[in-house]
Amino acid sequence: MDKQAERAKTSVRKAAEQANLPTDQHAKSANISTTQETESANIPATQETERTRLLVGEAAVRALAQKRVAVFGIGGVGGYAAEALARAGVGAIDLVDDDKVALSDINRQIYALHSTVGMFKTDVAARRIADISPACKITAYRTFFLPSNADELDFSVYDYVVDAIDTVAGKLAIIGKAKRAGVPVVSAMGAGNKLDPCAFEVADIFSTSVCPLAKVMRKKLREMGVDSLKVVYSKEEPRCDGSCGIAAACAEAGSDAVRVEVNGVAAGDERVEADGAACAEPVAKNGRPQGKGKKRSPGSISFVPPVVGFILAGEVIKDLIGINRK
Repeated sequence: MDKQAERAKTSVRKAAEQANLPTDQHAKSANISTTQETESANIPATQETERTRLLVGEAAVRALAQKRVAVFGIGGVGGYAAEALARAGVGAIDLVDDDKVALSDINRQIYALHSTVGMFKTDVAARRIADISPACKITAYRTFFLPSNADELDFSVYDYVVDAIDTVAGKLAIIGKAKRAGVPVVSAMGAGNKLDPCAFEVADIFSTSVCPLAKVMRKKLREMGVDSLKVVYSKEEPRCDGSCGIAAACAEAGSDAVRVEVNGVAAGDERVEADGAACAEPVAKNGRPQGKGKKRSPGSISFVPPVVGFILAGEVIKDLIGINRK
């Protein structure tokens, strides 16, 4: 084993160890659950990025190494977005999520394994990314992002923001913060209850149709004065097997049955899920499902959410290195 490989192996081991040791360094100042950072030695990764260089060039690889991207929500969609960003050589990635890995995540989420059930997704993600890209600086926030804590993160430090969370109030807060900071943002629309991965496309939110979540977002963004937003969405009609208990009402009313929470409060209406469903019960006043207000999860499958995550990451990477979409 040569010296560079040995240094890389040691760096990965240290970063992985750090990823398993939560700290309160940022929590003290930002009033969030837990934040942790892992930063490995800046090891030249010539072999790791060789194929990327052949495609986009040396200058693009160097540019990506200097960029910092925030990924909000690292579940079925956001987890794969973070994976692609790390493998493309993005120099710093912030991960925002307070969820733990559950058995029900295994069918579609990259961080979900039997060996990781019960672990915080941010911990698992930080360890995996450190192993993929030892030079990447990882900042993980164990927090459920809502308007009430939106000001605790400084969006001006980011070069790009990925919105892959599942509450409308949180999505609007992310988009509003990014727009005010002048930071590009791309947002995932509904990915659950969908079966056709080839139906997803990139568009401006105000050019979308069919997707119930996109409809709600268009209305709320207009009220906010936002006139454009890059999104990944599908025109495939959401599928439902009837187990949610309100399928008949959904089928009769279509996307008009979907309503939105205001400032995280559903006020008796259904909660709109970014992972695809209008099939949800009311949520509690803090914007999170509790007790009888626990959301009814949409259906999902292994090959759909990852595609959305990869498309999100692709848009970020192409924008950061100046490749315009045709």
